[in-house]
Amino acid sequence: MNIPEDTRLLHIRDIEAGYGKISVLHGITMDVFSGEIVSIIGPNGAGKSTLFKAIFGFIRPQSGSILFDNQDITAQPPEKILKYQIAYVPQERTSFPDMTVEENLQMGMYVVGEGTRVRPAMQRVFELFPRLAERRRQTVKTMSGGEQRMVEIARALMPEPRLLLIDEPSAGLAPVINKQVFATIRKLNMDYGTTILMIEQNARQALEISHRGYVLEDGYNRFKGSSKSLLHNPDIQQMYLGGTTRQ
Repeated sequence: MNIPEDTRLLHIRDIEAGYGKISVLHGITMDVFSGEIVSIIGPNGAGKSTLFKAIFGFIRPQSGSILFDNQDITAQPPEKILKYQIAYVPQERTSFPDMTVEENLQMGMYVVGEGTRVRPAMQRVFELFPRLAERRRQTVKTMSGGEQRMVEIARALMPEPRLLLIDEPSAGLAPVINKQVFATIRKLNMDYGTTILMIEQNARQALEISHRGYVLEDGYNRFKGSSKSLLHNPDIQQMYLGGTTRQ
Protein backbone atom coordinates (compact mmCIF):
# COMPACT_ATOMS: atom_id res chain seq x y z
CA MET A 1 0.00 0.00 0.00
CA ASN A 2 1.79 3.13 -1.22
CA ILE A 3 0.91 6.25 0.76
CA PRO A 4 2.69 9.59 0.15
CA GLU A 5 5.20 10.34 2.90
CA ASP A 6 4.01 13.94 3.18
CA THR A 7 0.63 12.73 4.47
CA ARG A 8 2.19 10.97 7.46
CA LEU A 9 0.61 12.40 10.59
CA LEU A 10 2.02 10.18 13.35
CA HIS A 11 5.49 8.63 13.17
CA ILE A 12 6.51 6.26 15.98
CA ARG A 13 10.04 4.97 15.74
CA ASP A 14 11.76 2.31 17.88
CA ILE A 15 9.81 3.07 21.06
CA GLU A 16 10.96 1.31 24.22
CA ALA A 17 8.71 1.97 27.21
CA GLY A 18 7.31 0.44 30.36
CA TYR A 19 6.68 0.99 34.05
CA GLY A 20 9.65 1.45 36.35
CA LYS A 21 12.07 -1.42 35.68
CA ILE A 22 9.43 -3.41 33.79
CA SER A 23 9.90 -3.10 30.03
CA VAL A 24 6.69 -3.48 28.01
CA LEU A 25 7.36 -2.09 24.52
CA HIS A 26 10.38 -3.31 22.57
CA GLY A 27 11.26 -1.17 19.57
CA ILE A 28 7.72 -0.44 18.37
CA THR A 29 7.62 1.32 15.01
CA MET A 30 4.35 2.52 13.51
CA ASP A 31 2.96 5.15 11.12
CA VAL A 32 -0.47 6.71 10.77
CA PHE A 33 -1.28 8.76 7.69
CA SER A 34 -3.79 11.57 7.46
CA GLY A 35 -7.32 10.36 6.77
CA GLU A 36 -6.72 6.76 7.85
CA ILE A 37 -8.30 4.44 10.36
CA VAL A 38 -5.51 2.25 11.73
CA SER A 39 -6.25 -0.61 14.11
CA ILE A 40 -3.91 -2.17 16.66
CA ILE A 41 -4.83 -5.71 17.62
CA GLY A 42 -3.20 -8.37 19.73
CA PRO A 43 -3.63 -10.38 22.93
CA ASN A 44 -4.05 -8.91 26.39
CA GLY A 45 -0.70 -7.80 27.77
CA ALA A 46 0.76 -7.12 24.32
CA GLY A 47 1.47 -3.48 25.19
CA LYS A 48 -1.29 -1.83 23.18
CA SER A 49 -2.56 0.50 25.92
CA THR A 50 1.01 1.19 27.04
CA LEU A 51 1.75 2.47 23.54
CA PHE A 52 -1.20 4.89 23.73
CA LYS A 53 -0.01 6.13 27.13
CA ALA A 54 3.44 6.76 25.64
CA ILE A 55 1.96 8.69 22.70
CA PHE A 56 -0.20 10.83 24.96
CA GLY A 57 2.54 11.54 27.51
CA PHE A 58 1.28 9.53 30.48
CA ILE A 59 4.52 7.53 30.48
CA ARG A 60 7.97 8.58 29.29
CA PRO A 61 9.59 6.34 26.66
CA GLN A 62 12.99 4.99 27.58
CA SER A 63 14.16 5.46 24.00
CA GLY A 64 12.82 6.10 20.52
CA SER A 65 10.81 8.99 19.14
CA ILE A 66 7.21 10.04 18.50
CA LEU A 67 6.56 12.70 15.87
CA PHE A 68 3.20 14.30 15.12
CA ASP A 69 3.00 16.31 11.91
CA ASN A 70 6.83 16.37 11.88
CA GLN A 71 7.00 17.82 15.40
CA ASP A 72 8.72 15.84 18.14
CA ILE A 73 6.18 15.16 20.91
CA THR A 74 8.19 12.44 22.66
CA ALA A 75 7.62 12.54 26.43
CA GLN A 76 5.65 15.79 26.34
CA PRO A 77 2.97 15.95 29.08
CA PRO A 78 -0.70 15.33 28.23
CA GLU A 79 -1.69 18.99 28.56
CA LYS A 80 0.77 19.85 25.77
CA ILE A 81 -0.23 16.86 23.65
CA LEU A 82 -3.84 18.15 23.68
CA LYS A 83 -2.70 21.38 22.07
CA TYR A 84 -1.52 19.43 19.02
CA GLN A 85 -5.18 18.45 18.48
CA ILE A 86 -4.68 14.87 19.59
CA ALA A 87 -7.54 13.37 21.62
CA TYR A 88 -7.42 10.20 23.70
CA VAL A 89 -10.31 8.00 24.83
CA PRO A 90 -8.87 5.45 27.30
CA GLN A 91 -10.39 2.06 27.97
CA GLU A 92 -11.19 3.08 31.56
CA ARG A 93 -14.32 5.11 32.22
CA THR A 94 -13.47 8.83 32.27
CA SER A 95 -16.82 10.62 32.20
CA PHE A 96 -17.87 12.97 34.99
CA PRO A 97 -20.73 10.92 36.50
CA ASP A 98 -22.42 13.71 38.48
CA MET A 99 -22.54 16.06 35.49
CA THR A 100 -25.07 16.09 32.66
CA VAL A 101 -24.23 15.06 29.11
CA GLU A 102 -23.98 18.71 28.07
CA GLU A 103 -21.66 19.54 30.96
CA ASN A 104 -19.41 16.61 30.09
CA LEU A 105 -19.20 17.80 26.50
CA GLN A 106 -18.36 21.33 27.60
CA MET A 107 -15.43 19.91 29.56
CA GLY A 108 -14.04 18.65 26.28
CA MET A 109 -13.50 22.25 25.16
CA TYR A 110 -11.63 23.57 28.18
CA VAL A 111 -8.23 23.28 26.48
CA VAL A 112 -9.46 25.37 23.52
CA GLY A 113 -10.72 28.26 25.61
CA GLU A 114 -13.04 29.61 22.91
CA GLY A 115 -16.60 29.76 24.20
CA THR A 116 -18.03 30.60 20.79
CA ARG A 117 -16.99 27.18 19.50
CA VAL A 118 -18.83 25.17 22.16
CA ARG A 119 -22.32 25.24 20.70
CA PRO A 120 -21.44 24.34 17.07
CA ALA A 121 -19.10 21.63 18.34
CA MET A 122 -21.88 20.24 20.52
CA GLN A 123 -24.30 20.27 17.61
CA ARG A 124 -21.79 18.32 15.55
CA VAL A 125 -21.39 15.55 18.13
CA PHE A 126 -25.15 15.41 18.66
CA GLU A 127 -25.51 14.72 14.94
CA LEU A 128 -23.05 11.86 15.34
CA PHE A 129 -24.70 10.60 18.53
CA PRO A 130 -28.47 11.33 18.34
CA ARG A 131 -28.99 9.28 21.51
CA LEU A 132 -26.92 11.83 23.45
CA ALA A 133 -28.96 14.70 22.02
CA GLU A 134 -32.05 13.06 23.46
CA ARG A 135 -30.35 12.78 26.86
CA ARG A 136 -28.42 16.05 26.86
CA ARG A 137 -29.70 17.12 30.30
CA GLN A 138 -29.47 13.67 31.87
CA THR A 139 -26.88 12.99 34.59
CA VAL A 140 -24.26 10.63 33.18
CA LYS A 141 -24.25 8.26 36.18
CA THR A 142 -27.89 7.37 35.42
CA MET A 143 -27.02 6.22 31.88
CA SER A 144 -26.08 2.78 30.60
CA GLY A 145 -22.44 1.78 30.12
CA GLY A 146 -22.80 2.09 26.36
CA GLU A 147 -24.27 5.57 26.62
CA GLN A 148 -21.46 6.62 28.95
CA ARG A 149 -18.95 5.34 26.38
CA MET A 150 -20.67 7.52 23.77
CA VAL A 151 -20.28 10.52 26.09
CA GLU A 152 -16.53 9.87 26.42
CA ILE A 153 -16.02 9.62 22.67
CA ALA A 154 -18.21 12.67 22.03
CA ARG A 155 -16.29 14.73 24.60
CA ALA A 156 -12.99 13.84 22.91
CA LEU A 157 -14.43 15.00 19.58
CA MET A 158 -15.55 18.42 20.83
CA PRO A 159 -12.32 20.29 19.90
CA GLU A 160 -12.26 18.60 16.45
CA PRO A 161 -9.02 16.63 16.90
CA ARG A 162 -6.77 15.87 13.98
CA LEU A 163 -5.96 12.48 15.51
CA LEU A 164 -8.25 10.43 17.73
CA LEU A 165 -6.73 7.68 19.87
CA ILE A 166 -9.45 5.33 21.07
CA ASP A 167 -8.77 2.31 23.28
CA GLU A 168 -11.28 -0.57 23.07
CA PRO A 169 -14.37 1.32 21.82
CA SER A 170 -16.50 -1.83 22.05
CA ALA A 171 -15.48 -2.90 25.57
CA GLY A 172 -18.51 -3.89 27.62
CA LEU A 173 -21.07 -2.68 25.09
CA ALA A 174 -24.30 -4.42 24.16
CA PRO A 175 -24.28 -5.58 20.50
CA VAL A 176 -26.70 -2.88 19.30
CA ILE A 177 -24.67 -0.08 20.93
CA ASN A 178 -21.43 -1.65 19.73
CA LYS A 179 -22.72 -1.52 16.16
CA GLN A 180 -23.67 2.15 16.55
CA VAL A 181 -20.25 3.08 17.95
CA PHE A 182 -18.39 1.43 15.07
CA ALA A 183 -20.73 3.03 12.55
CA THR A 184 -19.93 6.40 14.14
CA ILE A 185 -16.17 5.75 13.95
CA ARG A 186 -16.52 5.01 10.26
CA LYS A 187 -18.69 8.11 9.72
CA LEU A 188 -16.15 10.27 11.56
CA ASN A 189 -13.48 9.12 9.17
CA MET A 190 -15.47 9.15 5.94
CA ASP A 191 -17.57 12.29 6.43
CA TYR A 192 -15.33 14.43 8.64
CA GLY A 193 -11.88 13.16 7.66
CA THR A 194 -10.85 12.40 11.24
CA THR A 195 -7.71 10.29 11.47
CA ILE A 196 -8.19 7.46 13.95
CA LEU A 197 -5.78 5.10 15.70
CA MET A 198 -7.78 2.43 17.49
CA ILE A 199 -7.09 -0.47 19.83
CA GLU A 200 -9.77 -3.14 19.61
CA GLN A 201 -10.10 -6.65 21.03
CA ASN A 202 -12.62 -7.63 18.35
CA ALA A 203 -9.98 -7.98 15.65
CA ARG A 204 -12.34 -8.78 12.79
CA GLN A 205 -14.63 -5.85 13.52
CA ALA A 206 -11.67 -3.48 13.81
CA LEU A 207 -9.98 -4.59 10.60
CA GLU A 208 -13.23 -4.50 8.62
CA ILE A 209 -13.55 -0.73 9.15
CA SER A 210 -9.80 0.09 9.03
CA HIS A 211 -7.44 0.92 6.21
CA ARG A 212 -4.39 -0.68 7.82
CA GLY A 213 -3.50 -2.59 10.96
CA TYR A 214 -0.70 -3.64 13.29
CA VAL A 215 -0.51 -6.75 15.44
CA LEU A 216 1.38 -6.47 18.72
CA GLU A 217 2.57 -9.47 20.73
CA ASP A 218 4.65 -9.30 23.91
CA GLY A 219 5.55 -5.70 23.17
CA TYR A 220 6.85 -6.39 19.65
CA ASN A 221 5.53 -5.65 16.16
CA ARG A 222 4.37 -9.09 14.92
CA PHE A 223 2.46 -8.19 11.73
CA LYS A 224 1.50 -5.09 9.80
CA GLY A 225 -0.22 -4.33 6.53
CA SER A 226 -3.45 -3.38 4.84
CA SER A 227 -6.54 -4.53 6.70
CA LYS A 228 -7.46 -6.75 3.76
CA SER A 229 -4.11 -8.52 3.84
CA LEU A 230 -4.31 -9.02 7.60
CA LEU A 231 -7.85 -10.39 7.37
CA HIS A 232 -6.62 -13.00 4.87
CA ASN A 233 -3.39 -13.84 6.69
CA PRO A 234 -3.70 -17.52 7.81
CA ASP A 235 -1.74 -16.92 11.02
CA ILE A 236 -3.93 -13.98 12.03
CA GLN A 237 -7.07 -15.90 11.06
CA GLN A 238 -6.03 -18.73 13.34
CA MET A 239 -4.96 -16.57 16.29
CA TYR A 240 -7.49 -13.71 16.24
CA LEU A 241 -10.29 -14.32 13.74
CA GLY A 242 -11.67 -17.69 14.75
CA GLY A 243 -9.84 -19.64 12.05
CA THR A 244 -11.53 -18.28 8.92
CA THR A 245 -12.35 -14.96 7.34
CA ARG A 246 -15.65 -13.90 5.83
CA GLN A 247 -15.97 -14.04 2.08
